[in-house]
Amino acid sequence: GEENLILLDGRHEFPFSFQLPQEPLVTSFTGKYGSIQYYVKAVLERPAVPDQSVQTELQVISHIDVSSPALLTPVLRSQEKMVGCWFFTSGPVSLSAKIERKGYCNGEAIPIYAEIENCSSRLIVPKAAIFQTQTYLASGKTKTFRQMVANVRGNHIASGSTDTWNGKTLKIPPVSPSILDCCIIRVEYSLAVYIHIPGAKKLMIEMPLVIGTIPCIGFSSRNSSITSQFSMDMSWLALTMPEHPEAPPNYADVVSEEEFSRHVPAYPPPIDCEEQLCCPVFAYIQEFRFQPPPLYSEIDPHPTDVEEVQPVSFML
Repeated sequence: GEENLILLDGRHEFPFSFQLPQEPLVTSFTGKYGSIQYYVKAVLERPAVPDQSVQTELQVISHIDVSSPALLTPVLRSQEKMVGCWFFTSGPVSLSAKIERKGYCNGEAIPIYAEIENCSSRLIVPKAAIFQTQTYLASGKTKTFRQMVANVRGNHIASGSTDTWNGKTLKIPPVSPSILDCCIIRVEYSLAVYIHIPGAKKLMIEMPLVIGTIPCIGFSSRNSSITSQFSMDMSWLALTMPEHPEAPPNYADVVSEEEFSRHVPAYPPPIDCEEQLCCPVFAYIQEFRFQPPPLYSEIDPHPTDVEEVQPVSFML
């Protein structure tokens, strides 16, 4: 108010309330080269004495609803790279990747669908990561800072092999929401699926992401009509087992070397190609000649002649 107050000795409290502007405010953010901050400042004016003021920071969040139609659209990218240079090419490496929607919130896990084909002669490793790009605009100049905020790694793919990601998840860590409507600072995200190729530049595709604040509810029912139109184009994303079961140990590891040498010849017998051509194509299984492992027993079947005596001590 305009009127002055005369306060007696003691503690006095005055409640204040403010209405935020109707136009959208930019989300609070602190970055590498700049920040967007809001403060509430209180000033005490006293006659013949310097003013006294205090301030506290106010967090403002501009809500982004990831259920909006623009953020429910699936994103699909594909790319191919020829490994090698000049006349020493070893073959192409192809990559296709898709995410179900463009908008996600903190804490959500992004299912990644991808197919990698390695026709080169090198051992490759597929990876995926979420990148944050900060863009600062001031005085007609632009400065950019890019950092990785989360990543996941796939299995090695040998030469001539393929691998499929049938919903490999990558969880979004606690990060600032996307800032897309500010004229001086922009915060954007992207999901990169890339392949590390030894001795060559990595093959990478990037898909835009929007980190929102209002999570999507009932995505499967709302977006079923949108994703159905991709069923023909994404036929290569057939349901497969995402993880291969671990192979059992080799039986030769539990058989003594002496018994193994008796049943396995030093050199494999030669294969008669003419005989194979005259017979129908069937799978031949080598006869299993190893004896089953002995039954477990607590009694030593081969006791030593001299019994070893070890001193035993007791502590009371």
